[in-house]
Amino acid sequence: MWGQILWCIIGLVAGLLIGFFLSRIVTQKYLKKNPPINEKMVEAMMSQMGRKPSKKQVNQVMQQMNRFK
Repeated sequence: MWGQILWCIIGLVAGLLIGFFLSRIVTQKYLKKNPPINEKMVEAMMSQMGRKPSKKQVNQVMQQMNRFK
């Protein structure tokens, strides 16, 4: 009886670990393909704030965001 309980617990832990790592890999691949923000989005946000952004400003914002990844 204790052996069955132990195997169930081991199976549960193994399943949780495998599920965690698989979902992490899938999420990383998705974010690499579809980054959460790009230059057009930065330009749109700056223009909504009432600023006409230059290419240099957009590049600076993108570099800062990539640095914090």
